[in-house]
Amino acid sequence: MGWPVLASALAIFAASYALIFSGYVHRALAALVGAVTMIVAGSALGFYPYHAAVASIDMDTLWLLFGMMAIVGLLRETGFFQYIAIRAAKIARGNLTILFLSLGAATAIASMFLDNVTTLLTVVPVTISVTEVLGIPAGPLLLMEAMASNIGGTATLIGDPPNILIGSAAGLSFNAFLTHTLPVALVVFAAAMAFLLARFRRLATPHAADVEAVMAMDERRALTHPQAMGKLVAVLGLVFALFASHSALGLTPGVVALVGAALCALIVRPNVEAFLHGVEWDLLIFLASLLVLTGGLEASGALAVVGRWTVSLAGGSTLLLALILLWVGAGLSWVLSAIPTTVTLAAVVRGLAGTGIPLTPLWWALALGIGLGANGTPLGSAANMVLISIADRTHQGVKARAWFRDGIPVALLSCLIASAFLWLGIATGWFL
Repeated sequence: MGWPVLASALAIFAASYALIFSGYVHRALAALVGAVTMIVAGSALGFYPYHAAVASIDMDTLWLLFGMMAIVGLLRETGFFQYIAIRAAKIARGNLTILFLSLGAATAIASMFLDNVTTLLTVVPVTISVTEVLGIPAGPLLLMEAMASNIGGTATLIGDPPNILIGSAAGLSFNAFLTHTLPVALVVFAAAMAFLLARFRRLATPHAADVEAVMAMDERRALTHPQAMGKLVAVLGLVFALFASHSALGLTPGVVALVGAALCALIVRPNVEAFLHGVEWDLLIFLASLLVLTGGLEASGALAVVGRWTVSLAGGSTLLLALILLWVGAGLSWVLSAIPTTVTLAAVVRGLAGTGIPLTPLWWALALGIGLGANGTPLGSAANMVLISIADRTHQGVKARAWFRDGIPVALLSCLIASAFLWLGIATGWFL
């Protein structure tokens, strides 16, 4: 491709990202405008015809997100997640250290199997209610929950959209994430909780004043449709079993999620509005548009140039290249957020095919860097922004200064741990 094509694609890409983060229009609409502009320019200049733009959309990723959103949306309406959060608070019995750790563990575990945005949408309101009863500030707990959700989401294929994108682009299975990113996430979670608990040690008094009020909360009252909840939990268990065996069955993760959503529709028989209510359509539009936008940049040859420059910078070393991707992914997620960073850097990694560099460790580096680095700033992930929005509406805001003060050290500590695992994994062949 010539320089006019490269310049046009880069200009459209840069302008689109500027519009996305300007706040002038919703980010999904801004990305859609950028995608349409890229298609028009690509067709006119001959480097990105319409059929190539359609092919750039990873439908399995979109089906996976759609299916899981539909299932979790129905489950959320039954009060299941509120039930779990209240149980976690009661297990603590007023001990704020136990409350801190139990809410963190519950959030991280839920985010391993559910979209982390959905996890926070359900956990945060209950956490705020519990802190109001106890008479303690909610901010430190909410910040911890956002970080726990990002760490937990890094552990599995379906935990957050970046992993879904990476898994689809690299052909990595559900079980592959369990054996590679889960061990890293467990160590990072322990380190992050230790750091945050030390930072918030003023909360760790022996017992809170209103223990009786917490213990008097009836978690069963949170369950609005217990029979439907039981059926949905059973379907979710089946979906997880299918995720664990989807490669042997010849099914893609997207098809597994659709099977689960279809079973929910047959067993629970919700109306159409209830079934579609939990689907975040703006996220699906945003993601599809970003894929088209980045596909145009890839078709122009710009990302191949970036890839060759990166390989040259690493001197052909797989470890150094993986470390560069891990830290660049983490840094970009602080500014651009996780999904745009993943879409862009995934295209760069794809462009390295045929260079002789093994791609598998690079995909793991990308997943770890973006997933764990997202804790650094409020813009790091969609979950971070959702938490801030909910907290602001309830007058329990999380201050940006507090996030930078604690989020950046957690992100740096997490990436250092991930770098050590990456070195060990490449040296032993575990990550190859």
